[in-house]
Amino acid sequence: MSRSEDVVDGIKQMILDGLLGPGDRLPAEKELAGTLGVSRGSLREGVRALGTLGILDSRHGDGTYVTTLDPARLLAPVSFVADLQHDAEFHAVRRLLETEAAGLAALHIDDEDVQLARAALDESARALSADPLDHDRLAAADVAFHAVIASASGNSVLAALIDGIAGRTSRRRRSPHDDGLEDRTFVEHEAILAAIVARDPDRARLRMATHLLSLEDALTGSDVATADSVAEPVNAR
Repeated sequence: MSRSEDVVDGIKQMILDGLLGPGDRLPAEKELAGTLGVSRGSLREGVRALGTLGILDSRHGDGTYVTTLDPARLLAPVSFVADLQHDAEFHAVRRLLETEAAGLAALHIDDEDVQLARAALDESARALSADPLDHDRLAAADVAFHAVIASASGNSVLAALIDGIAGRTSRRRRSPHDDGLEDRTFVEHEAILAAIVARDPDRARLRMATHLLSLEDALTGSDVATADSVAEPVNAR
């Protein structure tokens, strides 16, 4: 293990032990290097690595601080991994995470999040009615809708993981030649939101899982029945 890795582990342990907390300024370079038993050069390398990971924030002329340690920031590298891996594998993980998020959202969503989700659906409707169809606008509205549901789950770690994976797979999944996919997705989104607003976690999970399976089928060219062939009308309840 290199000396810079000693720095990473040492500062991490200081945070875990409560010696450093979110927003705290690191001790002076000479003092910290002595505490960790490393050279100043190794200390700087380790600090740079922790900055890349979102754990430390170096401010020119002011020192280095522990960040807020917000899960969204710390889990941001997940999106980089998602870019490098096969879509099908990440869609499977996405389905597991977002299915649970939808169930939790049915228990925790508030009026503000409902309004944000409806605003994303309204934006999707406008993109669908554009001539020609605005695929970029539709994709952005899709990402926004799923982000609201993830946030409404009340679990910040789950929401951060979904943001890293779902945002990437959503932007890559569509093809203008997938006849009817955009319209089906809009209907499925409405069904998901209806189940969540009805405070029905089991139905919300089912709607989300069915929706994401439909997207996986479109991505892989599967002949498995799409969600609209099995879904109930949105106003059935």
